[in-house]
Amino acid sequence: MPIIVDGQGITPADIAVELGRPTPDTTTTAQWQSWIDEALYLIEKRTPVGMTLNQADLNYVVKHAVAEHIRHPDDATQVDVSVDDGSVSRRYQSGNGRVTIRDEWWDMLGLLSTDAGAFSVTPFFEPDTSFTSWV
Repeated sequence: MPIIVDGQGITPADIAVELGRPTPDTTTTAQWQSWIDEALYLIEKRTPVGMTLNQADLNYVVKHAVAEHIRHPDDATQVDVSVDDGSVSRRYQSGNGRVTIRDEWWDMLGLLSTDAGAFSVTPFFEPDTSFTSWV
C-alpha cells in the first residue's frame, strides 16, 4: 500500500535545488530517483497499515535523507591529494553507504520507535500472602 496519498512527492529536481546544483544528467537523475524510492520504501516499511502521513513532512524527510546521502555517500573520512611538493587533504563526515533516516525525522513522521531496546523490564511487586511469620 503506497504511503503517498495526496499531493506531490519529491523528485530529483527537488534534490538538485536542495543541494544548490543544476538538474543532473539522465544517469544521475535515475540514481537519485532510486535513492528517493529507497527512502520511501524504508518509511513505508515502518508505517502502520491505514496510517496516513503528512505529505509536507514526508517530502521534507525524503528530500533531506537523500541530500544527506549524496553529500556523504560512503564511509570515506579523509582524502589526500599530492602533486609535486603540494598536498591537499579533505576530511568528510562519514556516511554509512545507504540512505538513512535519522531518529529526528522518524519522530517528525510520528514513526519513532518507542521500544526500550533488546530488553525491557516493567517492575511490579505483589506481596506473597501465603507466607506466615515464623515468629
